[in-house]
Amino acid sequence: MHLLSSRRMRAVVAGAAALVLVLTGCSSDETVSYTPPAQVDQKLSDDTAAQLQAAVENAMQKTGATGAIVGVWVPWSGTWVTGLGTQSVEDQTPVTKDMSFRIGDTTRLMTCEVLYALADEGVVELDGSVPEYVSGVAGLADVTLLELCNGTSGIGSSEAAVSGMWQNTPERVWAPLELASYGLGKNLAESGVSYGDSDAAYLLLGLALERASGMTASELIAKYVTEPLQLENTSLPSSAAAAPGDDPLTGSYLPAIEGGYDCTAPVDITKLSSSTGFTDSGVVSTIDDLGRFSQAAAAQALREGKEPSQFANPLPTATDAPSWYQATGGAFLVGPLIGQHGWTPGYVSASYSDPETGFTVSVVLNSSSIGGSPAAYLAWELAAIASKAPAAEGQTAPEFGLPFTAEQYHETISNLAVCATPPAG
Repeated sequence: MHLLSSRRMRAVVAGAAALVLVLTGCSSDETVSYTPPAQVDQKLSDDTAAQLQAAVENAMQKTGATGAIVGVWVPWSGTWVTGLGTQSVEDQTPVTKDMSFRIGDTTRLMTCEVLYALADEGVVELDGSVPEYVSGVAGLADVTLLELCNGTSGIGSSEAAVSGMWQNTPERVWAPLELASYGLGKNLAESGVSYGDSDAAYLLLGLALERASGMTASELIAKYVTEPLQLENTSLPSSAAAAPGDDPLTGSYLPAIEGGYDCTAPVDITKLSSSTGFTDSGVVSTIDDLGRFSQAAAAQALREGKEPSQFANPLPTATDAPSWYQATGGAFLVGPLIGQHGWTPGYVSASYSDPETGFTVSVVLNSSSIGGSPAAYLAWELAAIASKAPAAEGQTAPEFGLPFTAEQYHETISNLAVCATPPAG
């Protein structure tokens, strides 16, 4: 079952930023102009900011993170973009909003942007079979590139099998197919039927796009995502182990001990090979760039007016998931919000935007021990708080609501009980 035939482009209004973005690179011979709605040029109210900060600090304490970077953009009310905490237990340097970090699974959304761009140019077919583009995967003859992007390939996930190796040898350079093989070695489910979280699928998609285009994944993301959107601090780095930029947020994980994790002794894993994530989770960025990308991606700004829609016909994330929590196109659809969340060694992050208003929330925490769910919960808590921010003078708040409350996810985060020993200090 393929999803392409029934996908249709929805008209959406782009995200919230004051600048007009001139987007080029959607094809070799056309230019797309993108004019987002104006963002109120002021900070969110002190009361709203205090609620947001309390939410972030609670999540930091519960996950063993020493630092966080957060961006909240409410077009009709204001912004809150800040760094909180310190680099590490030993390094008490304050975290700033301009520090860079690994964005984890938001990389998937960028990879799907490249897929659609190459499909629009006729370089690949969305319904093309994976073995047409990637050798050594003959068992995937019934799986399409679109299904890799949508999370409906039926391929298993690799990360559970390799995460320990990432932590023990962060400098190791992985071949994408070698890394994907841990997911490919699991029983293949029927494709096109249900959503499944598979890093291996996005690794294969990156390989397919490289081989079809003759360009590296880094070059593809630059041409079709970061350069058109003017994301100067965003890239898929080379595979050599390195920190995620010249001024990075320290990334860490907590050693596992009986009863949980030792929050007194986080392990620094800032320096890492991007090959551990490649086109699944390897991109590095800053909070302003991450928010800017999420706004544009949610609004499908790079493909305005083109079919098929990237986010049509989403599927439930699980059989018991709330009806408002779905997935497709390399993204999660959370009520009116579109975005991604996840983890990569050292960091958990989430970034979501409403395509109708440009309302956007992005966040990163510098501890990755328990996976990406806490980042999602925190982003949703922040979104619920910020959605109630009062309109600035002369502005009118739009009809905008979320299918959950801040209290709901604050409680979920508070119940994580990650640390068997409390954080130092």
